[in-house]
Amino acid sequence: MTGFIVLVVDDEPLARRRLVRLLSKLDWVGQIEQAADVEEARRKTLELQPDILLLDILMPGGSGFDVLEQLGPEPPIVVFVTAFDHHALRAFEANAVDYLTKPIEPGRFELAMDRAKSAVAARNQTDRVAELQETIATLKRALREQPKQNHEFWIKVRGEHIRITQDRITRIQAERDYVRIHVDGAEYLYHETLTELEQRLCPEDFIRIHRSAILRRNAIARIKQAPFAAMIAVMKDGAEVRIGRTYAAVVRNQLTKNREINHATE
Repeated sequence: MTGFIVLVVDDEPLARRRLVRLLSKLDWVGQIEQAADVEEARRKTLELQPDILLLDILMPGGSGFDVLEQLGPEPPIVVFVTAFDHHALRAFEANAVDYLTKPIEPGRFELAMDRAKSAVAARNQTDRVAELQETIATLKRALREQPKQNHEFWIKVRGEHIRITQDRITRIQAERDYVRIHVDGAEYLYHETLTELEQRLCPEDFIRIHRSAILRRNAIARIKQAPFAAMIAVMKDGAEVRIGRTYAAVVRNQLTKNREINHATE
């Protein structure tokens, strides 16, 4: 074998680039491929039959679970890329081949990939399928049971750190490798990408409506039409945030099911 095939699945281009850069330093990796969403990941997994899958868990339009549940009879070794806190990670640590937490530390990455490499060589297909199914079930349980009180952010402001809990956040907007968090009429710059931060948010409370915007569901007053078939989310504080075209169908479907939101077309 000339080298292992590794498929990197993450909707965030910056996250994919970081993983590809780290993979390129491993001399036993022969081919590196990328996928940005669930459908592309499914297709490339079937086409390429990768040895190792580096898989993000939460993505727009689906999740890493959707990819895993539709793998064929010879699934790849999976290394999860997550933003779960360590309390949640301990719940499935024994069952996962390995996991990487964002931001990824190079030494930890090499350890995870060494484990994956050994697993490719040592594990037979029957055991791989059974363990993968067990891992999926455990990860889903960990995601459901992750305590909300751990969902908080400490933001440095003028030499001191301010604690902000999720229940105070109304919207979050991307600014390159930072995000701007809107809280109680104030706003704070936080050093984390929007996609990394999204994985720490409670999905029942927040919804991503654009590649650069996440909103609290019950802070949305209504959805209105804009020129050229675009849509805009109008917040209760009067702020308006454009809904991305690729997110429009998902947003419309999810928000109209939420009784707290008055869906109006203007």
